[in-house]
Amino acid sequence: MESLKDKIDVQRLPRHIAIIMDGNGRWAREKGQDRLFGHYNGVESVRDIVEGCAELGIGYLTLYAFSTENWDRPAYEVTGLMELLVETIRKEVSTLNKNNIRLHMIGDLEMLPDYARKELNEALEITSKNTGLNLVMALSYSSRWEIAEAIKKIAAELKSGQLQESAISQDTLQNYLATKNFPDPELMIRTSGEYRISNFLLYQLAYAELYFTSILWPDFRKENLYQAIVDFQSRERRFGKTSDQLRQELSTES
Repeated sequence: MESLKDKIDVQRLPRHIAIIMDGNGRWAREKGQDRLFGHYNGVESVRDIVEGCAELGIGYLTLYAFSTENWDRPAYEVTGLMELLVETIRKEVSTLNKNNIRLHMIGDLEMLPDYARKELNEALEITSKNTGLNLVMALSYSSRWEIAEAIKKIAAELKSGQLQESAISQDTLQNYLATKNFPDPELMIRTSGEYRISNFLLYQLAYAELYFTSILWPDFRKENLYQAIVDFQSRERRFGKTSDQLRQELSTES
């Protein structure tokens, strides 16, 4: 029987996949465990999905690891998440490097503890020359924060004369976002059965295909990733055009 992976058309892979990794707490609660137990088990899913994307040849994978709103969680959970982050990066950086995976970070990183920033900066440096999968970790990230920061930069450059009002187009903002060096995601996956974007890449997801699954993040594995990609490839991406226009363009190209 044909596997899900065999159903994937490798010529039509999404260049960039973004994932909201939701459901760690509920997964732990269902097992009568503390929320941090879910976060620790969620690391295995991260490892599996990163490996799956690298094997397929996906160019960019962005993981929503910690939002600015998450700072409002109980102190013990925030501290545990920061310690887990550092521990995981320390353990995995050599594997990332060996597999030619380059690590990136987006978010208000100044809010992170000094020890966490130090570990992250070392990992960024170690993997900076890699040319395979670009793994983007959204940490202390909020899309509204990101957009506000971009507007501040634009306003400052307008005031200094570095940027002219007449030069501003609908694409200008993108050049001031934290993701300016990455293509916009084509596929966004959210686990745990929630149907929200939750302040994640609001500008960048304008034309992304959204895929929601009830699977909790610690149970999400490569097969689930393959299912999302197969679903993505079954959709018609029109970008405002009609189906007839797309068919005509395809026939012209062929």
